[in-house]
Amino acid sequence: MFDDHEIMSTIEMVKNENLDVRAVTLGINLFDCVSHDLSVFKKNIREKIISHAANLVQVCDEVGEKYGITVVNKRISISPIALVGAPFSTEQMVEIAHELNNIAKEVNVDFIGGFSALVEKGMTNGDKALIAALPQALTETQRVCASVNVATTKAGINMDAVLLMARAIKKAAALTADDDGLASAKLCVFANIPEDMPFMAGAYLGVGVADAVINVGVSGPGVIKQAIERNLKEKKHTLGQIAEIIKRTACKVTRVGELIGREVAVNLGIQFGVVDLSLAPTPTVGDSIGEIFQSLGLTHIGVPGSTAALAMLNDAVKKGGAFASSHVGGLSGAFIPVSEDLNIAEAAHKGYLTIEKLEAMTCVCSVGLDMVPIPGDITEECLAGIIADEMAIGMINAKTTATRLIPVPGKKAGDKVYFGGLLGEARIMDVPHSDLTDSFVTFGGRIPAPIHSLKN
Repeated sequence: MFDDHEIMSTIEMVKNENLDVRAVTLGINLFDCVSHDLSVFKKNIREKIISHAANLVQVCDEVGEKYGITVVNKRISISPIALVGAPFSTEQMVEIAHELNNIAKEVNVDFIGGFSALVEKGMTNGDKALIAALPQALTETQRVCASVNVATTKAGINMDAVLLMARAIKKAAALTADDDGLASAKLCVFANIPEDMPFMAGAYLGVGVADAVINVGVSGPGVIKQAIERNLKEKKHTLGQIAEIIKRTACKVTRVGELIGREVAVNLGIQFGVVDLSLAPTPTVGDSIGEIFQSLGLTHIGVPGSTAALAMLNDAVKKGGAFASSHVGGLSGAFIPVSEDLNIAEAAHKGYLTIEKLEAMTCVCSVGLDMVPIPGDITEECLAGIIADEMAIGMINAKTTATRLIPVPGKKAGDKVYFGGLLGEARIMDVPHSDLTDSFVTFGGRIPAPIHSLKN
């Protein structure tokens, strides 16, 4: 139960500290839509998605208005298309992407995720067809998001898939050169992908999840920042005490998210899944992860001490969320996307945050190299190497990590890019040795799983 103090502090979060429900995502299982006939398959997925999602946006708006808490994004995640669309060719996969885009427009959701494949241990014909379709599919649609899981702690890293993804990212960026490579911003490469996260571009519905489920993502970097600053004004605190402040604040934020998510689920007659407490920033001043670092006494994110600060922040957020709800899932921690956070983008532009330091910080954050604009002339081999390095972090540390890299055609380090909306803007980060064509990534095969994966 909330006491009076908690209620008043939560109201303050909503009014003045940018607390919102960042995403309500309706997950829909499409396995009962399977058909070898493309027209039948498209008809089946249309009927299934619309039957569940027709009132999603309206219900989210009504629940948000009831509690005075904005539900910023309404989204759909679906079973991996590489699985349910396994019989189809690359050209047919593109047709499916168009159908998904049209359905998303019809029910008025912001994005639909699940144009995805799980290839950590090998690739089927359906997987290969979907990966080959990614550049065209993401270029020709506006609301379709894609993810490909190429590594797990149990399976190792599929290096054939890593190289294919580097090529797909480069091609997708080239096809949207007029928009600074925007198609690549809708594509994530994962290690240890969760089955239940509400955040794009990686969201999909796992095969072990219910037929339809509501997952909610709550984000409150502004709330965390204000809580730290408010308490530090009152008296000096140790880092352990600051971690406790973050934990308690995260607990309140998680309760808000679960309240909204459960009511949306009840009103739609759909099972509630998880609340994902990921501190996902926006380009709005005061809604920044980078500003939290400054509240902790660091001049900029990226300076020495940043990895330790992020580790403390991430752990405290998870502890607070786990106390508030028995159903915390997804990523649940801190994102550090470059273009989506004005403060992080500024630190990268001024040289405080390099791509090497960013990679080091991903060892303790919740996602990885997220929304990182890089020079458009980077070689496929270098790009694949960056992806492989990030996958290794996830594999060895038994954590989720990912890359959302945007090689911006025709632009170099220091040039400005603008993606718009929540995707924000930034300067292109320098990638040392981006012209390398080292053969390591071309050996192919699978990097074996680490010894500590043998836990059965």
